[in-house]
Amino acid sequence: MTSAPENGSLPPVTPRTILRAGDVVTQPGWPAEDVRSVHVVRIGGAGMSAVARLALESGLTVSGSDSQEGQFIAPLRAAGARIGIGFDAGLLAPDLDLVIVSTAVRADNPEVLTARERGIPVIHRAAALAGLLRDRDLVAVAGTHGKTTTTGMAVTALRGAGHDPAWALGAAVPDLGRNAGLGAEASLPPAPSDRATGSGLAVVEADESDGSFLAFAPRSLVVTNLEPDHLDFHGDAAHLTAAFDALTTQLAPGGTLVVCADDPGARALGQRAAERGLSVVGYGTGEDAQWALRQERSGPRGAEIVIDTPRGELTAQLSVTGHHNVLNALGALAASAAAVPEADLTALAAGLGTFTGASRRFDVAGTAGGVTVVDDYAHHPREVAATIAAARGIVAAQPVPGRVLVGFQPHLFSRTRDFAVDFAAALSAADLAWVLPVYAAREDPDPTVDARTITDLAAAAVEPVAGDEDLVARVVATARPDDLLLMLGAGDIVEITPGLMAALDAARGRP
Repeated sequence: MTSAPENGSLPPVTPRTILRAGDVVTQPGWPAEDVRSVHVVRIGGAGMSAVARLALESGLTVSGSDSQEGQFIAPLRAAGARIGIGFDAGLLAPDLDLVIVSTAVRADNPEVLTARERGIPVIHRAAALAGLLRDRDLVAVAGTHGKTTTTGMAVTALRGAGHDPAWALGAAVPDLGRNAGLGAEASLPPAPSDRATGSGLAVVEADESDGSFLAFAPRSLVVTNLEPDHLDFHGDAAHLTAAFDALTTQLAPGGTLVVCADDPGARALGQRAAERGLSVVGYGTGEDAQWALRQERSGPRGAEIVIDTPRGELTAQLSVTGHHNVLNALGALAASAAAVPEADLTALAAGLGTFTGASRRFDVAGTAGGVTVVDDYAHHPREVAATIAAARGIVAAQPVPGRVLVGFQPHLFSRTRDFAVDFAAALSAADLAWVLPVYAAREDPDPTVDARTITDLAAAAVEPVAGDEDLVARVVATARPDDLLLMLGAGDIVEITPGLMAALDAARGRP
């Protein structure tokens, strides 16, 4: 990965980032003075709860709010956080030092308005995360897809080699016990140790959606892929690419950029960084990758891989399936080895092999009426295509081959509009697919965009459905034993799955 860029240097574009003072973020970074008390708005989200957990383990007083209860709130309460349901300025303590928000928090939130009136700094979650981990060497995982999985893999790999890094990621990972921590065993309040002083390693998922990953200055940065997404914030692919280029310039002295050489966007990013004199390592299937996949034997329960590494051949046994996860594993190994050059590669691989997956990443919910039901967070065309391909390999290997069925919930009107052609192509690879109404998330409704925006461009086997009940009815009427049903999307489609499985069982005569 030391050749000159194939497309030459890109024209200068100023990257877009939320980390600028504005209506919500009044201070881009962690304050210089000591912080003892923080309030986290929308504390129940995966990313926000991670910040709250690290703050608690750092010995800070933590309060927070959210619109409803969620899976992350009860554990935070048990750890000592004071959390209110509903946004209320009265939740802000008199001695509060800092309010932490995400891009999803609006400027008219009553807690944000009151913080501004009281002169309390309001900072983005990424800045807070960087502040909490400021004395650690960071391994940051960025990319359009695969960040959560690769982050979790890097943590387990480092643990296998005898290290105990802090971590923060955007989903629950059963193997780690929680979505963030200062070490394998939580200590509340922190015990006198590396955790208390903040030294050592940290592995973080670096989010490109709002440019907030520019809060980090990593020692090891892995970029799994780079292709257009989040154009509702960045505007176009050029600004998104500029944000990734800017992140590479923030590598710590002596740091290493690790890129997937199989992905054109990540590869070009590495080539531009190498031209500027940065240390760049590539991984993938090509001959020029320093971490090169030589053999891959995948099955429904995992994969055995053989890798050429800078230190010789390495064999690893993975507990996750799919070629995309094999590439994620290579990225995690390369980034971990770059952060800790003295780490034993066999031990890193052994730790990696204990990783069984992140929540909502090819989660097998169970079998109902003979149909295997899988829940997955895929919400970008490439993710949808990779998940369908992994499912196709599984059903083909069954004693009785089955079909791949898909229930898909588009996430964001802007993403649905921008990538409709690609979504249509990806979903057309399934035997049958049904597209739910768009999940708006942070966006206002767009009456010009709906499920038909995708299905009108797809094969005949990709159909729109009116809602949850319509999807359940069609699956029950169509699915048969040995089929595999994928429930895909980043919205609330996961809440449909239990009722759908019960309906499948009932239709096949099981209680």
